[in-house]
Amino acid sequence: AHNWLEGPGGGPEEIISSVISIISAAAAFLSSRPVAAFLPVSGQGPDIQTLDTASSSPSSSSSCPLLLPFPCASSSSSIVLLVLPPSGWPCRGVAPAAGPCCGRGSCCSATPSLRKCDVFNRGFSGYNTKWAKIILPRIIKKSSTAENPVAVTIFFGANDSALKDENPKQHIPLDEYVENLKAMIQYLESVDVPGNRVILITPPPLCESAWEKECIAQGCKLNRLNMVAGEYAKACVQVAKECGTEVLDLWTLMQKDNQDFTSYLSDGLHLSAKGSEFLASLLWPLLEKKLATLPLILPCWRDVSELNPEQSLLEEEENAKQPL
Repeated sequence: AHNWLEGPGGGPEEIISSVISIISAAAAFLSSRPVAAFLPVSGQGPDIQTLDTASSSPSSSSSCPLLLPFPCASSSSSIVLLVLPPSGWPCRGVAPAAGPCCGRGSCCSATPSLRKCDVFNRGFSGYNTKWAKIILPRIIKKSSTAENPVAVTIFFGANDSALKDENPKQHIPLDEYVENLKAMIQYLESVDVPGNRVILITPPPLCESAWEKECIAQGCKLNRLNMVAGEYAKACVQVAKECGTEVLDLWTLMQKDNQDFTSYLSDGLHLSAKGSEFLASLLWPLLEKKLATLPLILPCWRDVSELNPEQSLLEEEENAKQPL
């Protein structure tokens, strides 16, 4: 846009016309492309809206638990599927491909990887591992194409660790939590996502005083304890060791050296902006190792020929179609 405004013969009208053409093409693309995959997210935070691809308008998630469908990326050889909590993940930089962040997207991880892969963020407010295990086969299925996920993160435990007496609906016993995590990992392996592509994330610590205020405001008693969340975090770490996955022990790292972790939480339970940045700083190095061998999708703008951009871009597209 900057070049068009300053260049000869260009102007706002030309920009507006081009933008309208792009939007029209994108709408046609979304209405015709198949859904690539879905993956459950941690139960923290609000549900992401569904998208009616026929009308290209958001619709209520109450009628469809599959959330926002993303079209397959035709030039991508691999897709990153991230299971990240939408709560507290501020919209920073560029949003995940073809979808909104709703102000709480996975942009912290999406932005650095956009030119190599598609990032899928799936949020199911209030869910635990029992419910996630049930819906997982409906959400991600075995792919017959080269677009297999190169990384999957699974972030559960904050709801599972709710106290049974105070919150029986979300509570999952510790041993069942362990078995549910293992079942999800085993299912992913059955659809060609091996354990070395999976990253488990433990529940974060709980600030009991802050969360108790939230509970009282909702007319209930304190329904979680940091000590109990720590037991689920330790169990999550053990599952990772047994199943050969990587693990990010958020519960321990946020409390390392007895640091004050309250600023990492917005209400004592859910991540704040600072907490999201903390998690992203730890998660990205793990993802970067898995993305290192992926090619860049489309050339850097400096490498596009000014005189013949079609040659630069179409040659890259032809190369992308070649088997790796």
